Amino acid sequence: MLLTFDVGNSNIVMGVFKENQLITNWRMATDYSKSADEIGIFIHQLFSHEKLDVEDVKDIIISSVVPHVMYSLQHMTQKYFNREAIIIGPGIKTGMNIKYDNPRQVGADRIVNAVAGFKKYGGPIIIVDFGTATTFCAISEKCEYLGGAILPGIKISADALYERAAKLTRVELVKPEHIICKNTSQSIQAGIIYGYVGSVDFIVKKMKEELGTDDVKVIATGGLSTLIASESQQIEVVDRFLTLDGLNIIYHMNKPKKASAAVEQEA
Repeated sequence: MLLTFDVGNSNIVMGVFKENQLITNWRMATDYSKSADEIGIFIHQLFSHEKLDVEDVKDIIISSVVPHVMYSLQHMTQKYFNREAIIIGPGIKTGMNIKYDNPRQVGADRIVNAVAGFKKYGGPIIIVDFGTATTFCAISEKCEYLGGAILPGIKISADALYERAAKLTRVELVKPEHIICKNTSQSIQAGIIYGYVGSVDFIVKKMKEELGTDDVKVIATGGLSTLIASESQQIEVVDRFLTLDGLNIIYHMNKPKKASAAVEQEA
């Protein structure tokens, strides 16, 4: 089995693949203070709950945009799985030609999404990932990562409103029945949800203009993708596990050669 980690600023999403199929997944809050032991014990409990054997994990791959968490995760994989994790970063094969001014500045999650998106849907495509920040990535029909845009995430936007406006309270991020609302809570919901949908659709439209074609598939992923996609006129597909699928794809491009490793040990 392959254990995958997608480490974001707000959540760590984990997935277990068996014979290229995602058989289970979990989500935990990203906590800088968690030690390798705390993470390892927690993951062992998750495996036990799903009646999975940690001994069946043969390899581990990690994508992270949070450097502070990486030490604990890498130490955990060594101690609790006796495995050196593959880390998404420079030197990893992706098959993607990155056209960024400085390819090292592209977040690992954006590259992983791009690889999965192109493999599953072809190109050209635009991938919208609704995370702590919402990222937009354009991939050409030639498997080129062309770049994109970054928008403050919907929760960040909502938090800024609550923190700066004294009389406005937090509301659940759900779609109200109307855009012309008759109470403050629903008015906030309408402004946040529909305002965000408008932002997403406008950015996607402008990206299509720069790509020079409307024949671009638009894929959404991330925690709030379903909510926004339900009102978007641009998003065509919601793929909740796009990042985990990308990690599995990249793993198979970079997986250790067991035979070579055995020869080296014998030598």
